[in-house]
Parts: sequence; C-alpha cells; structure tokens
Amino acid sequence: MTSMIETKRLYLRQWQASDLARFAEVNADPEVMAYFPKLLTPALSNTIKLLTPALSNTIANKCQKLIEEHGWGFWAVARKDGADKSDDFIGMVGLNNVHDEMPFAPAVEIAWRLYKDYWELGYATEAARAALDFAFTELALEDVVSFTAVINQRSQLIMQRIGMTDTQDNFPHPMLDADHRLAEHVLYKITRQEWQALSV
Repeated sequence: MTSMIETKRLYLRQWQASDLARFAEVNADPEVMAYFPKLLTPALSNTIKLLTPALSNTIANKCQKLIEEHGWGFWAVARKDGADKSDDFIGMVGLNNVHDEMPFAPAVEIAWRLYKDYWELGYATEAARAALDFAFTELALEDVVSFTAVINQRSQLIMQRIGMTDTQDNFPHPMLDADHRLAEHVLYKITRQEWQALSV
C-alpha cells in the first residue's frame, strides 16, 4: 500500500525532519488552532492553548509512525511547486481512527490542518478529496466521517465541497464542558456509494 498520494498541485506524503519546524508554526497560530478542543486549558476555559514545539513534534512523529505501520494516516502535505524548497510543507491532511470516547466510534475520520498562508486556495479541498479516494478505493471503507464545532463554518464548507453531508446528529464533545463555546459539534459523513456517484 502506497504511503504517498499525488494530486494536481500537491503531494500527500510521509513526514520528514524538515517539516517539523513548519508544523510547529502551524500549531502555534491562534487562528489555526481556534477550534481544536484538546488544546484548550482548562476544559471550562475559552483560552486557546497553543502547542509547544516539543508537543508539535510528538504529534508529527506519531503521524509518521502510523503511516509507516499502516500505509495511511495524517499525511504531510507539500506543494509540488515548492519541491526542494523550505516552504514546500503546508500542513497535514488525512485519515485517522476516531477516539473511542466519541459517540459514533468506531469510525474513520478525515481531517486537515494547514498553514494559514495557504487557506482559501483550494489546497485543503484538493488534498481531502485525494484522501477520501484513498479511503474508498485502497482501504475499501464503507464510510468516512468528519466533525468540528458548530461555529467552525470554514471546515464545514470543506466537508460540503468534498461531498460530505451533515448527519444532523450534533453531539457534545466528550472532552469539553457542556457550556463551552466549542462543546456542540456537527457530524458529517460520506459513504463509499456516495463517493463513487460523485466520481462518475
């Protein structure tokens, strides 16, 4: 099973050492990290906790290990026109088994986190479509989910662009207090049949 996917403008590839500093920049940007519940401290607070470089590196290393073991995961995303340059890495996009505490587990999610400079250029959508194709053609999954805070309209637009549908089964994020501004989450889903119909 391949660990790299190619699109018109991008590579979804294995992580490399040169990605770590750029990924740390992504994880230290308050605007990028605004809707990640795990990174809020404490759970009742609306204060965003940005990742230290060490924790960012730990996440990247875990992503790398999962790709090594399984051939898929959260891939590093690199621009083709940035190849062999220090700025070819623009973030991560890919697939992951959702945590057991999620009410819809077991399931495979699709997610993304890009350097802010590359928002609104279609990169997240392009990479996510490639990851979905991998999920349904290589992994033969029956469906893929995606979820985010109700107020995160930007990510929901990407979910819609890649053909996912709002299940209308909103849920409280298990890691957040019920009164937290990010507590209510939407759940989007796409089935293999729906993906195949879009690809015709």
